[in-house]
Amino acid sequence: MTGLRNSYQTVWDKFKSQTTAERDLFLQESFPSGFQWATSSVSFKTEGGWSEGGKGETIWDRFGHEGLAFANQTADLACDSYLEEDVAILKQLKVTHYRFSISWSRVLPDGTTNYINEAGLNYYHRLVDALIAANIQPHVTLYHWDLPQALQDIGGWENDTIVTKFRDYADFIFDRLGHKVKFWITINEPYNVAMIGHGISFRPGTLPYVIGHNLLKAHAEAWHIYNDKYRAKQNGIISITINSDWSEPRNPYKQEDYDAAIRAIQFYIGWFAHPVYNGDYNDIMKTVIRERSLAAGLSESRLPEFTPEEVKRIKGTYDYFGFNYYTTVLTFPVDYKNLQGAGSTVDLTWLDSGSGWLKVTPFGFRRILNFIKEEYGNPPIIITENGISERGTVDLNDTHRSHYYEKYINQALKAYLLDGVDIRGYTAWSLMDNFEWAKGFSERFGFFYVNHSDPNISRVAKKSVSDYSKIITCNGFPHPASGHECLNPVEGKLTPWIVNST
Repeated sequence: MTGLRNSYQTVWDKFKSQTTAERDLFLQESFPSGFQWATSSVSFKTEGGWSEGGKGETIWDRFGHEGLAFANQTADLACDSYLEEDVAILKQLKVTHYRFSISWSRVLPDGTTNYINEAGLNYYHRLVDALIAANIQPHVTLYHWDLPQALQDIGGWENDTIVTKFRDYADFIFDRLGHKVKFWITINEPYNVAMIGHGISFRPGTLPYVIGHNLLKAHAEAWHIYNDKYRAKQNGIISITINSDWSEPRNPYKQEDYDAAIRAIQFYIGWFAHPVYNGDYNDIMKTVIRERSLAAGLSESRLPEFTPEEVKRIKGTYDYFGFNYYTTVLTFPVDYKNLQGAGSTVDLTWLDSGSGWLKVTPFGFRRILNFIKEEYGNPPIIITENGISERGTVDLNDTHRSHYYEKYINQALKAYLLDGVDIRGYTAWSLMDNFEWAKGFSERFGFFYVNHSDPNISRVAKKSVSDYSKIITCNGFPHPASGHECLNPVEGKLTPWIVNST
């Protein structure tokens, strides 16, 4: 565990003595030329057309139709984005890249290549073509949680046959769209699929670790399909996107709180990053889960083991570190039987958002980016999600969102310029207010308000649109002394991508 502890210790030692003023000092500088500026969306949350054009049912369609979302809302219409007109608001935002996901069941209604829905595939062709025509690069996620219900009916991610099915789906998409798309994500936030989807909401214990195991193997197979069959002729890059909070000890003078913070980090970001970057689960996870499994009377660990061949297959399956970050927690030890033995709380002085779990903590962004650098060998990072929500009355003057982005992006800039973290791009979540999973339309993360009282489901720009577009135009926060609003960029360009082929 020494190496794992040392990465956290390095970051903790670097920042623990900062005063609040030092921590929050604003850096007036710019990102390098070629930096990727993006916003994002998800097929289920925005497209609507849930049964149109031959699309199959997804697990989230079923969830809504069973009345499980907020106020019995469904995403049957969502943002009515099953069209290409939203490219216009992307141009208004001035992004260089747009991250969106493909609905697996829209192109393969039963989740397999036995039946291909050309109408659904053509939608994505039109969307990609419209983006490229607008000089916006598509950044495509293959799986963002909307599993075909037909696959869930035979076990979903619990059934290890899904590894092959996901590989076949990825192969199909690369074959049909890969000549147009240069940026890929295999799976979004596997932690949330495994733990939130199958640990907290369903039965706890072994199941989340089985799900996580299959997610990692599926990601690896998709990566290898691209690497072996398509990379040479399509020249794209592909990775998984991992999410995590930053964790700090609730009481920095208590060793047990410090140890809980390390466990929390390794059970969150480390669960999926460590196998991808090092080939196997981290030692802290393996030790803690085994000890708690045996203490519960089991004969073996709840955490499955990779075979030596699987370790080799998974290790190195990345071209960049896709990373989603929103908030920070304060940790302390608890006696959980099945989890990492770390509870969490927040500082009551941290600003709120429209989501109970999301407190405004920009300082944690710089710290966890430093942790990725220390723990995983400073891989190139594309921040694939970061944003803030609101609830209640619609206020288009969303100064809280502009404040959030300014502070978080500036911390990322400090991580890049002052700490040497290899950050290649930033993606704001999200393009428009959408169907926020179980929260329905009650929580809004978008730059654009979606007016459902208008028959045209119109998009209305919030103030943050102009504020984020200014950051993009200026490529950061150039110093006023430059004499011009958007001069003084960092000299030079980003290091070219080094493709991690094996």
